[in-house]
Amino acid sequence: MRRPSPLVPALLVPALLLAPSAACAPAGTTVRTAEQPPVAGAKGVGDPLFPTMGNGGYDVRHYAIALSWEPKGNALTGRAEIDARTDRALSSFSLDFHGMDVTGATVDGTPAAVSRRGDELRLTPPHPLAADAPFTTVISYRGTPLTITDPDGAKEGWLPSPDGAVALGEPNGSMTWFPGNHHPSDKAAYDLSVSVPEDLTAVSNGELSKQETSGGRTVFAWHTAEPMASYLATVAIGKFRLERGGGRTVPQTVALHTAQAAHAVKVPAQVAAMTDWGARLFGPYPFSSTGATVGSGPLTKYALETQTRPFFTHAPDELSLVHEITHQWFGDSVTPRTWRDMWLNEGFATYGEWLWEEQHDGVGAARSFDEYNALDRHDKIWSFPPANPPSAAHISDDPVYYRGAMALHRLRETVGDSDFFTILRTWATEHRHANVRTEDFTSLCEKVSGKNLKSLFDTWLYRQGKP
Repeated sequence: MRRPSPLVPALLVPALLLAPSAACAPAGTTVRTAEQPPVAGAKGVGDPLFPTMGNGGYDVRHYAIALSWEPKGNALTGRAEIDARTDRALSSFSLDFHGMDVTGATVDGTPAAVSRRGDELRLTPPHPLAADAPFTTVISYRGTPLTITDPDGAKEGWLPSPDGAVALGEPNGSMTWFPGNHHPSDKAAYDLSVSVPEDLTAVSNGELSKQETSGGRTVFAWHTAEPMASYLATVAIGKFRLERGGGRTVPQTVALHTAQAAHAVKVPAQVAAMTDWGARLFGPYPFSSTGATVGSGPLTKYALETQTRPFFTHAPDELSLVHEITHQWFGDSVTPRTWRDMWLNEGFATYGEWLWEEQHDGVGAARSFDEYNALDRHDKIWSFPPANPPSAAHISDDPVYYRGAMALHRLRETVGDSDFFTILRTWATEHRHANVRTEDFTSLCEKVSGKNLKSLFDTWLYRQGKP
């Protein structure tokens, strides 16, 4: 997510029933562990800032989502087929879903009992699900999807636009348009199809696998093979033009709304150049395609790094585009395990801007660091340490972005350019498509550099006040 510059716990699981220890068993006796009885899947994964977000007891492998949108009443009909695997025996499990009406649900083809409380959709199959076993649940739903106001005041979820709608999901707005395990620790592949009136286009993540018109409507089917956190899933409906092409490293699709196309003529070439630049600096591009979506005009106050196709409400400036393309490595492929570590997204993408300026505009990252470091100790950039936001309302505040980027520059000064860029490439490569914590990054830095960096990270990532 791009912000304007101010300058110019692990899942809780029930304990296993304990069998007698081998040390107490008679010689020659086979010791068996009692099977775990079925339990209700946990509501929430214990995120320190969003404790009710996500659900326990299973891991989603694939979403197949079919949507049909009608302009009249902004009406949406949906069917979500979710392939998952249990990590314990389950008597029931939950999905995150906000608004809209559920019209039916099955588990492995058999109708399941449905109950709802707030944003928790609880499904109870007629028979318990075995531990470590695959299952498929299908949920049908309809209604008018809703817009959510985040703790920080930003709008997300399903956002009506002048000729369509845009779905944006950070941190949990995706639950307004499809049920799922909406926490970044559970990434999955996606197939998403959208039926719209034939004069409109529906844009999503990944590659366009089908476009078919019949009876006055067009179905657009998009395929995302690589794991994706649900907050990075997107749909944009409107009068878009799809421009295909690519740079030296990867094919791309850029969707330009006709209202902004004249202002965004440089975007396709910029996306190609920035993707190639990132591949040289951070290591191989982590997805099978790149691109961008440029909307119809002011809709939100932010851009978002939606996977393979960052969304912009209007034609982006150069650094905004660099920021969201950098996110494809840092945030989209390498994704924080909890929202507390948001600086691993935003500090890195902000430093990507500084590196682009350094290599293209002659503005060294050191100068950017010095400009922020000169800010008074009462400035909001020092209001909390970037690796420890005080609440959900602050995960997109200035310290996460700018002090996070400053921490990376201090690291660069301490270990030198050779080790620093080795760290960036190793981080992006070794944790490709994975979930990470800040501790994973600091350990890697010490391993690559051979230095004790505890004091540096304590000062810049965890200590209150201006360092």
